[in-house]
Amino acid sequence: MPAIESLERRITGSGHRLTAPRRALLQTLVGLGDRFTAEQVVEGSPGVGRATVFRSLRLLQEIGVICQVVLDDGATAYRLTSGGHHHHMSCTECGAVNDFSGCNIDDLLEELARRTGYQVEAHRLEVYGLCSDCRETRTPS
Repeated sequence: MPAIESLERRITGSGHRLTAPRRALLQTLVGLGDRFTAEQVVEGSPGVGRATVFRSLRLLQEIGVICQVVLDDGATAYRLTSGGHHHHMSCTECGAVNDFSGCNIDDLLEELARRTGYQVEAHRLEVYGLCSDCRETRTPS
């Protein structure tokens, strides 16, 4: 989990002001743990207005402080990230989410662009399955 000071530097390093509401939100995000919803952030930040929370979540996502995770049920959650291009593996049993990079789908994206005429600007890859802990609990003794 990144330290508050590191997250604050990422905000200021991206050219944005570190306001009191943003500081409060960072405290809330770190306190919420690995995965959180926008509503949990709103509830955990009673001194910050709802609109400010949503604007700040959008900003934090744009500058790579948080990333969006689409869970196996289609719900959207967020998590703190160290930045950089990455994807998620989500456990369908316990809900654990792990990052991975290096998805090596550039050839597929080029082929899709060629076949469809799209100019691919971004992609998202979410992988769902059972983490090793949940697999162990399901394995018969």
